[in-house]
Amino acid sequence: MDLPVLWFWIVAFFFIGYFVLDGFDFGVGIALPFIGKDDTDRRVLINTIGPIWDLNETWVIVAGAVLFASFPEWYATIFSGFYLPLLLILLALIVRGVSFEYRHQGKGVEWTRWFDWMIFVGSIVPAFLWGVAFANITQGLALDENFNYVGSFFDLLNPYALLGGLTTLTLFFYHGLVFITRKTEGEILDRARALALKVGVLVAVLAITFLGWTVTANFSTAGMMLAMVAVLAFVGSYVGTLLRRDGIAFALGALTVATAVLTLFASLFPNLIPNTLDPANPLTIINGSSSDYTLTIMSWAALIIVPFVLGHQAWTFWGFRKRISRTMITGEAPKE
Repeated sequence: MDLPVLWFWIVAFFFIGYFVLDGFDFGVGIALPFIGKDDTDRRVLINTIGPIWDLNETWVIVAGAVLFASFPEWYATIFSGFYLPLLLILLALIVRGVSFEYRHQGKGVEWTRWFDWMIFVGSIVPAFLWGVAFANITQGLALDENFNYVGSFFDLLNPYALLGGLTTLTLFFYHGLVFITRKTEGEILDRARALALKVGVLVAVLAITFLGWTVTANFSTAGMMLAMVAVLAFVGSYVGTLLRRDGIAFALGALTVATAVLTLFASLFPNLIPNTLDPANPLTIINGSSSDYTLTIMSWAALIIVPFVLGHQAWTFWGFRKRISRTMITGEAPKE
């Protein structure tokens, strides 16, 4: 396999890991006002991701670094063309992270409530905008001869991209709700399961429409097969939730997210960004990649480092695998 091809799929691997892992973090944050009936409930929900949310979030940093090193032209086009959406994502992630750390300072009901809403907003904004960004990349952008984006911010808000944003938003919400059923007990679990079944119907409609649009516009056999796997995995997850098989439902939900993202990359390959101004001159894995020497060094580094990253992630999940209940939350909750 050529090194640019290999690193295209390595970039895909890191973004898939990010969306699977931080996806359910976003979903828990979005669920906060819907599932949390009082402060104790919300503390339970936050504690389900408390030990792992920052570890999950580091995947996007690694993905960005790998993208920069392996495909600098791709990185430059995305980060300049999507400057405002990526800035909004960054600000939302900062707000969310600060809120996790400061909401428990115990300075009153209003203090806590404000940070809860900041967690909600800091989760819903990136969940939507990541879908908008990747939909635009898959569909293609207006690029000049130097692969600079020459469109406007509002050009990014086209129907396909907005559908992509709504798909990731609802899919991550569902993913988070199923994660809650895997990590909680009692009434919180029951409320999360009931809401997951409702949200799942909306996910099915949006995801099938979006994936169908994707593989139709950028047909590839691999993309079509992956889209079918994503649909079947989601059906399995939904049935698992219905049958109260929480572990199976969550695993298949993660597979749904992974194969849906992989569908976008498979539909894109071998392009990095199709050029809507000049379809004959897209940004590809060949004209957008680093030198073979750079990619060779990175390959050896990845071979050594990635197993440790995966091992640490698995160890962290195993160490914090137990369910969380209201009785485990210590201290007096603020009266509301």
